[in-house]
Amino acid sequence: MLVTLLALAAPLLPLAAPGRTETARASRPPSARWEPAPEAELARLQAERPLAAAVRTTLFGAGRLHGVLGTDALGRDLLARVVWGARVSLLVGLLASLVSLVLGTGVGLAAGWLGGRTDRLLMRLVDALLALPLVLLAILAVTLLTGRNAPFAGLGLTREGVLYLVIGAVCWPSMARVVRTQARGLRRREFVEAARALGAGGPRIVLRHLLPNLGGIVAVCLTLNVPRVVLTEAFLGFLGLSVEEPAVSWGTLASDGLAQLTPIAEAWWLVAFPGLALALTLGALNAMGDALRDALDPRLRA
Repeated sequence: MLVTLLALAAPLLPLAAPGRTETARASRPPSARWEPAPEAELARLQAERPLAAAVRTTLFGAGRLHGVLGTDALGRDLLARVVWGARVSLLVGLLASLVSLVLGTGVGLAAGWLGGRTDRLLMRLVDALLALPLVLLAILAVTLLTGRNAPFAGLGLTREGVLYLVIGAVCWPSMARVVRTQARGLRRREFVEAARALGAGGPRIVLRHLLPNLGGIVAVCLTLNVPRVVLTEAFLGFLGLSVEEPAVSWGTLASDGLAQLTPIAEAWWLVAFPGLALALTLGALNAMGDALRDALDPRLRA
C-alpha cells in the first residue's frame, strides 16, 4: 500500500526529476540532503503538470530531497527513479493482469460450460502454452513488435503498450484452468438446473449465475497473478526489453545498476534498493492474495 501511494503521489513529492542528470554528483552513496530545487526543474514540472506543481510548492516550497538512496553514474537521484519506476512496474502489473483476467476467464468459462470437444480443444491449447517457456514467448513478442527494425514495427505500438498486451497474453493459462474447474462444478448445481427449467438460455445462465459465483476465485487469481506479472516485467526490464528512456521501471534500474558494479567502483546501492523495492512489493502482494483467498474460502476460516 505504501509503495502504491508513493507511486501515485510521485509528481507531488519533493524529488528530482527521474531523468535529470547532474554529473558533478555521479555515483554518490546514500546521503540525504534538503536543498533548493533548480528553477528549470520546477518550470518543467509547472509546464507539464501545473496542478501537481502547485500542490508540491504549497506542501514543500521550492526545496527538494536529494541523494537519500544515492545517485547513479549520471548523477540521477535513485530515490526519484525508484518511486517513478514503481508507477511503471505496478501499472504494467495491473493492466497486464486485467488482460490475463479477460482471456483466462473467457477461455475457462467456455471450456467449463460447453464441455465436450470445445473443452478438450481449449485445454490442449492451455497445456501447450503451459509447456512453453512463457518468458521466452514474451521476449519473442516484444522483439517482433517493437524496435526500429522489428518485423511488425509498422504497427506503431509502443514498448509499454506491448508489455501490457504481451505479458497478459502469456500469463492467462493458469487462470483459465482454475476458472474451468470451478465452472464445471457450478454447471451441475441446483440453481443452474432451476434456471434451465425456467427457460433461461446458456448465455443468460453464464452471465447471471456462473460469472457472479466465480467472482471470488477470479479475484483471488487476479491478486496472485499481479506479482507474477510484475516479476515478468522486471525480468524483461533486466534484459533491456522493458520500457525505454526516459521511462524507467524496477527491472531497468536493476539492469543499469548491475552494469555499474565493477571491482573499482562498487555502487551497491544501485542494485540493492530497486531489488529491495521489488522484493517487498512482491511479498506484500502475495500476502494480500493469500489473505483474500482465506477470507473468501469458508473452509479456510478459523
